[in-house]
Amino acid sequence: MQALSMDYQLIIPAILRRTRLLHGDKPVSSRRPDGAVHRTTYAELLRRADRLGAALRGLGVEPGDAVATLCWNHDRHLEAYYAVPCIGAVLHTLNLRLHPDELGFIASDAGDRVLIVDADLLPVLLQFRAKAPFQQIIVIGDGVTPLPPGMIDYDTLIDSTEGAELHGEEIAESSAAAMCYTSGTTGKPKGVVYSHRALTLHSLVLGMTDGFGLRESDVVLPVVPMFHANAWGIPYGAALVGAGLVLPGKQLDPRSLCQLFETERVTFTAGVPTIWIGLLQLLDAAPEKFDLSSIRQMLIGGAAVPESLLRGFAERHGIEVLQAWGMTELAPVGTVARLPARLAGLPPDERYRARARQGTPAPLIEIRAQGDAELIAWDDQAVGELQVRGPWVASGYHGAGAGGSSFTADGWFRTGDVVSIEPHGSIQIRDRAKDLVKSGGEWISSVALENGLMGHPAVLEAAVIAVPHPRWQERPLAAVVLRAGQQATCADLTAHLATQFTKWWLPDAIVFLDVLPKTGTGKFLKTALRDQFRGYYTSA
Repeated sequence: MQALSMDYQLIIPAILRRTRLLHGDKPVSSRRPDGAVHRTTYAELLRRADRLGAALRGLGVEPGDAVATLCWNHDRHLEAYYAVPCIGAVLHTLNLRLHPDELGFIASDAGDRVLIVDADLLPVLLQFRAKAPFQQIIVIGDGVTPLPPGMIDYDTLIDSTEGAELHGEEIAESSAAAMCYTSGTTGKPKGVVYSHRALTLHSLVLGMTDGFGLRESDVVLPVVPMFHANAWGIPYGAALVGAGLVLPGKQLDPRSLCQLFETERVTFTAGVPTIWIGLLQLLDAAPEKFDLSSIRQMLIGGAAVPESLLRGFAERHGIEVLQAWGMTELAPVGTVARLPARLAGLPPDERYRARARQGTPAPLIEIRAQGDAELIAWDDQAVGELQVRGPWVASGYHGAGAGGSSFTADGWFRTGDVVSIEPHGSIQIRDRAKDLVKSGGEWISSVALENGLMGHPAVLEAAVIAVPHPRWQERPLAAVVLRAGQQATCADLTAHLATQFTKWWLPDAIVFLDVLPKTGTGKFLKTALRDQFRGYYTSA
């Protein structure tokens, strides 16, 4: 028997048609470089996106062409998010914090024809421009900066296409809508290309109660950069449900964020742990200074969340923290750590431990973990490399970054995360495969030690790395940043860890730094720490 359901294409234009018809009056606020907040609506923003799409077509952009952005989180960047897929082109967000050599490689590998760039990022562009294939460069400058020869002013370009409309019905759901590149921490960055179908299904899950739980009544502020994994899908997910959006621009310091949370009455926000560690420190120092009572949920992803961070926000400031795990290859959401009903009656300590896990697979995502010889049991004891599959999981890499070793023979994606899985499917990331410490033939989890250290009241941030050792092959070394005005010695921190871990797990050395190196997306840059301390034990 043949099905009689409509062949309705799951495409970004379908999301935006709904937004335009049902939620056109919902607010979109954006902080400009001068600190002023620009306010508009979805209806006006989508009209401008229509005109941008028409203008890009006028510049010769064809379906399947890559259009790059080098921008902060703001309303014009959002216009590109909506315009580019609606003309069948591919939105390619460039990570402005990468090294110029990486940016040049990525732009060339993607074949970017057009670049949309913020005026204050032109110095970044000039460092890799010669290596990139851009045929046209469009500058968002608010008329302040005289444009270099041959470049096009963004607003002037949009003004030239008054009355244009984009509907996108001709686009196939299997065609490419957007692409992002991995960080390149273990080789060249690799391009991940997302289909319209993948991003539409991903957006639906963000609106599910056991996903991000985005809803029409929300005002959403993504702190996660729009150049990082599509801002975790929030620009599309918020548009689908009709949630208001607040875009913070380049001002991502805790004080600036708190001001926006308060003035815009933000209800949902999302970012990496390092952002929230700094914000918690600000709130602890002056809890009465900001009214954050509107926030119903704070999403944290990108790295394992210390239990102390969950407790700090909940117990001292009444803010619920939700942890999620994902990767660029997963568009990016893979698991969400909501507390299941069966655990709701547990004592608080046990509930916090459950919420500090990375959680269960999002709907339509399947998981398994490969041990040394076979798939591991879901007993929360065995460990193995997490593998995933699902409708928004990458099946391969684009261009020069392609690599078959990241995929199994039967088509599952190998994440590189070492996990245990409890009987109900909640995963606990024990470490990245490359970050495990192998001491005397036994494994030590750097993530567990980091979370233990950050549970000490004097510790702001901590990163643990494997350092070569003449006797034990490798031993853990901890790099720690203390909170302002706090003191702790190596002996203090070692004694704190000794209450949680067996003796041979404890770091042989703890070094105190003013700041930990971080990646362009706010994660701890352990490669830099390994380079800095590689000979620490062998030369001692």
